[in-house]
Amino acid sequence: MLGDCDEIWHAGDIGDLSVAEQLQAWAPLCAVYGNIDGPEVRQRFDEHLHFEREGISIWMTHILSSQVRRQLSSGEPDLLVYGHSHILKAQRDKHGLFHLNPGACGRQGSHQVKTMLTMELLERKVSQLKIVDLGPR
Repeated sequence: MLGDCDEIWHAGDIGDLSVAEQLQAWAPLCAVYGNIDGPEVRQRFDEHLHFEREGISIWMTHILSSQVRRQLSSGEPDLLVYGHSHILKAQRDKHGLFHLNPGACGRQGSHQVKTMLTMELLERKVSQLKIVDLGPR
């Protein structure tokens, strides 16, 4: 499923630290906590994560709140990754900011199909973006 990946990104609602540990055994993990995550997960991961890969500035958060939207207007990243809705999304907004929501791999939530995204980042470009359908919830 993850194949030969360099890094795993998790946009929150990890649920249990054992999930994060299993992912970290596969590849380095960049993650934020979500609204269902308890104190153990919140102590280990931040609410927001700002980082850069291949010249692409990335902001990862779980909830695309009004506070986040206000902060975006004062200096947008190239790529915004979030997960709260558990609804798959990959599109640019009217300002050119690329939004990614991988959906959800777990069983909790209102999503009907478990999904995740894979992609390649190279020389300031996102390419090979693929939806991975993991079947019904």
